[in-house]
Amino acid sequence: MRSTILIVFGFLFCISSTQALADKRVALVIGVSKYQQVPRLTNPVHDAEAMSSLFRKAGFDIVDSEYDLGVSDLRRVIREFAETSRDADIAVIYYAGHGIEVDGTNYLVPADAALLSDFDVEDETVSLDRVLKALDPVRRLKLVILDACRANPFARTMKRSVASRAIGNGLAEIEPTMSNTLIAFAAKGGKVASDGDGHDSPFALALVKFIAEPGLDIRIAFGRIRDDVLKSTANRQEPFVYGSLGGETMALVPQVTKSSNPEAEARVDYELAAQIGTREAWDSFLSSHDTGLYANLARAQNSKLSAAQQTSTAADDAQRGAEEQAAQKAEEFRRQLEDQSSRQTAETKRKLSEQAKKELDEARHQLAEQAKKELDEAKRQLELAQQQADAARRQVEDAKRQAVADAQLQVEQAKRGAKQEAEKLAALTPAQSVPQSPSPPSLQIDQADIARLLQAHLKRVGCNRGSADGNWDDGSRKALELFNKNAQTKFDTKLASLDALDAVRSKPDRICPLICAKGQRAEGDQCIQISCGSGFFLSSSGLCEKRPEPTPKARTATHQEPAAPRRSGSSDGKRCFSFSGKTYCE
Repeated sequence: MRSTILIVFGFLFCISSTQALADKRVALVIGVSKYQQVPRLTNPVHDAEAMSSLFRKAGFDIVDSEYDLGVSDLRRVIREFAETSRDADIAVIYYAGHGIEVDGTNYLVPADAALLSDFDVEDETVSLDRVLKALDPVRRLKLVILDACRANPFARTMKRSVASRAIGNGLAEIEPTMSNTLIAFAAKGGKVASDGDGHDSPFALALVKFIAEPGLDIRIAFGRIRDDVLKSTANRQEPFVYGSLGGETMALVPQVTKSSNPEAEARVDYELAAQIGTREAWDSFLSSHDTGLYANLARAQNSKLSAAQQTSTAADDAQRGAEEQAAQKAEEFRRQLEDQSSRQTAETKRKLSEQAKKELDEARHQLAEQAKKELDEAKRQLELAQQQADAARRQVEDAKRQAVADAQLQVEQAKRGAKQEAEKLAALTPAQSVPQSPSPPSLQIDQADIARLLQAHLKRVGCNRGSADGNWDDGSRKALELFNKNAQTKFDTKLASLDALDAVRSKPDRICPLICAKGQRAEGDQCIQISCGSGFFLSSSGLCEKRPEPTPKARTATHQEPAAPRRSGSSDGKRCFSFSGKTYCE
């Protein structure tokens, strides 16, 4: 029976309010909590959900709810809402999140904004002017509610492209140019609003309480909202409304004919209190409806909240007790560990002292053995170097003897050639005889003899490392080319010429530098083996490097062929012969 009465009264309520709800009302609710470049906010999404639920229960025709939008989606949503509100009588845009003011212009900050400099503001945010333009076609009431007066998190990191550009906290005061427009800030222009310590911000809680009260003028509603926020924040935050309306009463929810059934009225207030769900909301409901079904339900809700609070308090006390007990046990365990550690440390020190003495004796013994081995290695390398030096000297002596023998052979060959020429001249007939007082015949030298002499002298000046065999090959040509480079001459290297022989023979000392093999060094006209000192070894690059390990590794001495011996350019003691007015010696 009671349910039937409520249905009848509800039907009558709908009939009486049909005319009052004829106006088209639309709302866009935006909440941004998950900022990507700055710390996330706790309450904006919760506040937006509460406002969306409020507008739907207040009978709005369209309620569009959007959360954690990036800049492109935020601009798209506002653009689409401009089309939605084109034929509306009342349009509301509610925004909860970060807002900033730059040079007196207010901007809404989407979730993906980085704002590295003030130059990025126009690209990465949406201006309040754009939001207002979306409401331009609305006929009776254009309402923008900004729960965005929080401290600017980008102010310290944002670079200034223009030194005089002002970047402030909160939002700047604004005077809307469109008629029938109100802009509500959570805090007065230039001031900062609180995000609140609970599930919702103080401003959002006050909005839910008063803004959708049926028949209540929007200006009076915001006045009550202001008083409620001042009270809840100890006068630290004062909401502010900019803009003006005419003398006609303007309510978001029209006044409806009161039902003669008090339970129906209580039901509406009960639903509003349930949207907030705090003890303060239920106390406010009971102050107006102290009897009836919904009053009993409200008391039951209050009892649940009290029990939950008591349970939470008991849980907190139990947690604190457990933490204190755990701390005491941890302290006791720490003292036990310290005592045990002290005993172990003393025992370890004693053992380490004995072990260190033993290790020191072993290290000294190893160092002595290592020093002896390195000394023996150094002696062996010295003996090896002396042997190589003796071998190099013997090779020089052999080369000298070979050069003298080659020169003697060449001279004998030249003499035999001259003798043969003389015999040919003596055998000539009278008709073929030479004129009276003939000039002495010129002695011709074979090209192989010239090549052999040039090779020998190139070897003497250090340019030829091959043999003097009279065969003018690639090695001989490279030897003459090396002489040209060091003596600044330009002889043709393709053949052995007398001019080249004269030039090389005229050099008394070495012309080409002595080039030693890897692991050897030049000393005078000889290459001797490099000997490294104690604690060093000869590396593959031919340098002495420090041994990385105590025990020296076995090394294999590199045997290098000694360089060609240096020959004197003097002709003393040499076999020489004259040809065409020039003297040639080996």
